[in-house]
Amino acid sequence: MIEESLTPIKAIPAEDDDARAVREAVAVARAELVDREIVSEAVVLCAVAGEHLLVIGAPGTAKSEAVRRVAHHLGGRLFEYILGRFTEPNEIFGPVDLRRLREGVVEVETAGMLPEADVAFLDEVFLGSTAILNTLLGLLNERTFRRGSTAVDVPLRVCVGAANALPEDPALDAFADRFLARIFVEPVADARLEELLETGWAGGRADSLPPASERLLPVVDRLAAAARSCDLTAIRPQLAVAIRRLRAAGVPLSDRRAVRSQRLVAAAAVLDGRGAATPADLWVLPLIAPTADAQALARDTLADLLGTSRNRSLLHAAEELSRGPLARAERLAHTGEAQLAELGLPPHPRDERLRLEATLREIDASFGVDSVPEQLGAVRERLVAAVTAP
Repeated sequence: MIEESLTPIKAIPAEDDDARAVREAVAVARAELVDREIVSEAVVLCAVAGEHLLVIGAPGTAKSEAVRRVAHHLGGRLFEYILGRFTEPNEIFGPVDLRRLREGVVEVETAGMLPEADVAFLDEVFLGSTAILNTLLGLLNERTFRRGSTAVDVPLRVCVGAANALPEDPALDAFADRFLARIFVEPVADARLEELLETGWAGGRADSLPPASERLLPVVDRLAAAARSCDLTAIRPQLAVAIRRLRAAGVPLSDRRAVRSQRLVAAAAVLDGRGAATPADLWVLPLIAPTADAQALARDTLADLLGTSRNRSLLHAAEELSRGPLARAERLAHTGEAQLAELGLPPHPRDERLRLEATLREIDASFGVDSVPEQLGAVRERLVAAVTAP
């Protein structure tokens, strides 16, 4: 029986308010795409953690669209570019100032380029030249851009790199390692094709992104500051156990990735409205496994440690990465409450009833009568009442 409550533990009011604001924006961003909720949520997690995200998937799987929509709702400056073998550094970092060059000084005009971006999306990221990747190494790790006499601190919160596959060249390992979190995406499942077609048709007719309700970059910065001071004392022994298990299972984790995983744990905690990490935040650990197979192995290896995982802001990511019952209950309760909030007075239209019935079937398939968490049980009762209303 699942005895844990879905009520947040030790919520800190200021952080909880910021987490709620981000939660609402993420909900809007992820609702605009089908089956890309985890990508959207991972971008926010990494922005708060101060880490970078690598998204691996076939072309046409809406990787860039997911990042673009999250960046829009955060309100920061987005820099996008598709790298190629012949991409020049000035296309990414800015051109050399010719006037200063005549004076014998190499300075770069960075206006509108990557060094001035808050969020960056680099597609085909491993196709960049050696000059580009070497410059990116320092920029991503140190948040500083240096070229010639130009040396500027960059405001970059998160860089999302995308590729069709992981690189096979060992020379790219050091660069790839700068992306702590990794997401592997597949084409939308057949079961959601109708939803994909409907959403894609509506999106295809839109001339621009929908208006963002609030510019949230300052909120993200406050959460990032809170994450840096998050108390990890209670969770650190379990984190060490998890790292040992992953290494013993054959998941390759460098010391750097092990240490920096704490940033993801802390970010998960503050996005759930807490100033101290708990076992509920360990769901982020599969993200640091380098391949899709290694991530599946990580979930299996850490199944008992991830059982209490959940996150109110990052519902889908917490559920998918942990496969835990509390994370699923959190997501189902949120889904049910959203559906009920949209209902008008009875009699309810057939399509609304079908959506409610689908949620009820998922709840009943996921939990036995005696194992439904209290909050989800209350939502289930309301769903049943709505479906059976005359």
